[in-house]
Amino acid sequence: MDPATGSAGSDHVYLYTLYDTLVEWEPTTLEPRPGLATSWSWPDPTTLLLQLRPGVVFHDGTPLDAEAVKFNLDRARSSPTSNIKADLASVKEVTVVDPGQIAIALHQPDTALPLILSDRAGMIVSPTAVKERGARHDRDPVGSGPWRFVSWANDEKVVVTRNEQYWKSGLPYLEGVELAVIREVNTGLRSVIAGQNDFVFFLSPQQKPIIDRAKNLVSVVGPTLWCIHIYLNYGRKPLNDVRVRQALNYAVDRNEFNKATAGGLAEPAMLTLPSTHWAFDKEMANRYPHDPDKAKWLLAEAGYQNGFELDILGTSDQRALQREEVLIEQFSKSGIKLKFTNGVVPNTTTQYFVERKHDAYLSSWTGRPDPTQTYQLMFSKDGFYNTGRVEPVPEFGQALLDTRRDQGIPERKKAFARLQRLVTENALVVPLQFQFEMDAHTKKMQGFKPNLLGKPRFEAVWLES
Repeated sequence: MDPATGSAGSDHVYLYTLYDTLVEWEPTTLEPRPGLATSWSWPDPTTLLLQLRPGVVFHDGTPLDAEAVKFNLDRARSSPTSNIKADLASVKEVTVVDPGQIAIALHQPDTALPLILSDRAGMIVSPTAVKERGARHDRDPVGSGPWRFVSWANDEKVVVTRNEQYWKSGLPYLEGVELAVIREVNTGLRSVIAGQNDFVFFLSPQQKPIIDRAKNLVSVVGPTLWCIHIYLNYGRKPLNDVRVRQALNYAVDRNEFNKATAGGLAEPAMLTLPSTHWAFDKEMANRYPHDPDKAKWLLAEAGYQNGFELDILGTSDQRALQREEVLIEQFSKSGIKLKFTNGVVPNTTTQYFVERKHDAYLSSWTGRPDPTQTYQLMFSKDGFYNTGRVEPVPEFGQALLDTRRDQGIPERKKAFARLQRLVTENALVVPLQFQFEMDAHTKKMQGFKPNLLGKPRFEAVWLES
């Protein structure tokens, strides 16, 4: 639960209870707003000044000042245990101007940085705790967020209690939160119906009728950036051949996949951004219509006239297994045999992205506040989710930089169109489906609002007695 050393997007529901971020975002638009930084400015294109909120302290009582922020940013950029180096790749140097202000010098302009600082890279941990606890801080964390860490029982629950020194007046409303770890969402939903828990998140569309029939439950539905897709290790055979990767994309019937796995209550994913996103490029949306014959032809061109077997990693939850069954049947029509190895998310994430086992991974991308992060982390040579650690195409690096040069949305949209074209034409991933957030809570739970990231936050939630 250290934001710099963790790697799963699903961690955020825990991290948000413990950590504030330098920049926050509007829930429905992801537009940046003040957080631990009350304001920011660009005195020149390669310098970002952050004015910090005065009087904030960590849970251990130490001050959250410019020195603490510099420690965190330097640690995120250089520590061997950091998994977010790519987020801050544009940062050249962090300087303390005074106790309430830092200056971030950049290698090149990076207009994505404020929203990057609303994610893991902007979650500030106590330097004192990190220095004293070392690796133990991963499991005994200290932040400045609305709640303080109490305990973590493996595969059972994480418990946090109110931070009485929290800088947001009157928040949080709840004395504490117990985050129960329940791997099977059906079991989680039953626990809320029975009143054992108050809230369950990211349910499947098939469970909505159950929620609607339960007299004591309220359903919450909203769009998200959460994309189910197949990660590809294009750093080794057979996926280092673009024709094989393109064949995988032609082999998928996304509309049928959506009907079979989500009852049609999701968006078929053509790109790594949903159609409602400001950076979505409509021209690339139909690049890979379902065409098994085209997939077979491409495989034959690549030397796989009789098809091939793909060594693919998956997760063992019920919804993931259903997706696997649908994909096995669809890919078989193009001569592609999927050989799945399944496990729980923490283990499979480590096996694929750290140990670099298996050719592909059926999992999800949970989204990031700024789309530059998505393309940086997933596809850049040093991105954590680029398993092969290879440059995808020669033009990619410059195209990524171009998305960070201009501050205006129209200019950035043009730059993203070029970037999406490179990713799509080179078939660096197999996008499948954008999930809708579907949550359920008891009627006594009040104040909850979903957000576009689909990652629940609870500081403004309360329970009616």
